[in-house]
Amino acid sequence: MKRISILVLPFFLAISACGQSPNEQKDNDIPITTSNSYDHEVIVPDLINPWGMVFLPDGSMLITEKEGKLIHFSKGEKIEVSGVPEVYNRGQGGLLDIQLSPNYSEDRFLYITYSSSEGEGKGGNTALMSAQLEGNQLISQKVLYKASPNTTKGQHFGSRIAFDTEGHVFFSAGERGERDINPQDLTRDNGKIYRLNLDGSIPKDNPFINQPSAKPAIWSYGHRNPQGMIFNSTTNEIWVHEHGPQGGDEINIIKKGANYGWPVITYGVNYSGTDITDKTEQEGMEQPLYYWIPSIAPSGMALVTSSRYPDLKGSLLVGSLKFVYLEALHLDNNQVVKREKLLDGIGRVRSIVQGPDGYIYAGVEGVGVIKLVKK
Repeated sequence: MKRISILVLPFFLAISACGQSPNEQKDNDIPITTSNSYDHEVIVPDLINPWGMVFLPDGSMLITEKEGKLIHFSKGEKIEVSGVPEVYNRGQGGLLDIQLSPNYSEDRFLYITYSSSEGEGKGGNTALMSAQLEGNQLISQKVLYKASPNTTKGQHFGSRIAFDTEGHVFFSAGERGERDINPQDLTRDNGKIYRLNLDGSIPKDNPFINQPSAKPAIWSYGHRNPQGMIFNSTTNEIWVHEHGPQGGDEINIIKKGANYGWPVITYGVNYSGTDITDKTEQEGMEQPLYYWIPSIAPSGMALVTSSRYPDLKGSLLVGSLKFVYLEALHLDNNQVVKREKLLDGIGRVRSIVQGPDGYIYAGVEGVGVIKLVKK
């Protein structure tokens, strides 16, 4: 079994997004320190909720605004892209993540997740689409996957996108507030990580493709609300983080066909303080690489591979919606050995990318896109 590190933060802010006010804090295993070595520059100002962002080969940026706008930032100008699909903008749903195809120089495809009202039932659910950018218009749109059924609940859409090196796209969909129905049921969408071929077809070696009635796109299950996902190029693995309830935000290394336990096992409790379960582990269910108590409400994640930040190289960066900072998690052999709080008080950090220039960029609600710089 992996060594489990418990993260404890002092409760000092009431801002919450699937975060919590702990009734009981556990022993502080790795205390977080505040770094004063970094500052920031605002690169794209005046954004409301920059949920996802990606750099184009010419150095310009595409930025999703959760309300349903796609912004092309080029040469200092913000241009709204037309042809964006209608989104179900409710609660945590809206226009979500965006990534370039790993074969972008040949196929010119973008991949976008969003909450869609298409399909069965009222409300909406998480969808993944591909499209191309022509000028400032989305064309050649194709819905690759749409979770069902729709629901009018406003929580836990996920959703992040990542690619492996073997021609697959992964994306996450939260359990949509149906914790006792969706995440442990392979015949239902939600509370899952999905794996598709780049064209949206189902890979023949997906783990549940031959299981009767199971959703064949599922790669892993038992998730709550994953809002951070990367392909870790140093380990060739998909890593995610996800919101816990009151406590128990997790970082997980995603394995084929694995069950991550929600809600059968968890390190969190109900928002009322009552127990969800008395189990934090069970045979056949994965343990997190890391978890936070109290919840920091994590969103966005990047692995620092750039030499721009020698002291951060090899670390994970995670945004805290609740405590309004950027957290650096220093790793040694897939173990977190040090935690640092960067840009304390910057705002609700929603998205993080390492740009082609090696700098770290973060989308901060109500601020815009900022660049991490050394003082």
